[in-house]
Amino acid sequence: MIKRRTFTLAAGAALVGGFHTAQAQSETKIILGQSAAFTGAAAQLGIQFHAGAKLFFDRLNAQGGINRRMIEIRNLDDGYEPDRCAENTRKLIADDVFALFGYIGTPTSVAALPLAVKDNMPFIAPFTGAMALRQPLRKNVFHLRASYNDETAVIVKNLTSLGLKKIAVFHQNDAYGKAGLDGVNLALGAQELKPVALATVERNSVDVAAAVKTLMAATPDAIVQISAYKSCAAFIRAARKAGYGGTFYNVSFVGTQALA
Repeated sequence: MIKRRTFTLAAGAALVGGFHTAQAQSETKIILGQSAAFTGAAAQLGIQFHAGAKLFFDRLNAQGGINRRMIEIRNLDDGYEPDRCAENTRKLIADDVFALFGYIGTPTSVAALPLAVKDNMPFIAPFTGAMALRQPLRKNVFHLRASYNDETAVIVKNLTSLGLKKIAVFHQNDAYGKAGLDGVNLALGAQELKPVALATVERNSVDVAAAVKTLMAATPDAIVQISAYKSCAAFIRAARKAGYGGTFYNVSFVGTQALA
């Protein structure tokens, strides 16, 4: 398995090499720049992503790296806040990293993308399924995960196949939440359905009382959640306490270990 992944990564490195001349790179290393949440309400997503990537790159480096060049990740904390992410991205680009890698979240990735495009910098494996990073197609953006449109289409298909058509949406009040909500609306619209209720939570907040009250009043069969793990967990606990016995669905960004 490692050989296949090594080949894929090596091919990717050769591909992105044509985009950006990274003067700070040497004959012995390739530096990837990552801005992600390492503190705050979404910290576990950044911590786990970085740990997984480092585990793989450490193993790859132990086998000689890519053409004898070792992979390093230079990571900066943005706390899952777009302004901090944009500032981190400017710093990483100024440091001449080889590529931007493993950004966590939609609002942060959306803030960084114009900077990457302007500098012709490869933007690899952002942890987001938002269509804003997929349309229009950009030659410097490389996705390794499904879109939220794809994920929510499967969620809605599964729910309606079970006869559950009263579907509510709890979503983050930002670009991420809107991206997921757009996917749910698109999937429901294809079956001539609409959400029975909508409720929001602010990014990096667990103040879900108003959202719980709104959605419980609609008595939905199921609730699709488009938010970070702490707010989703807070919502589930509060909804269960309020007597809700229906089903919760989440897109992959929530992180199974983090949510648990």
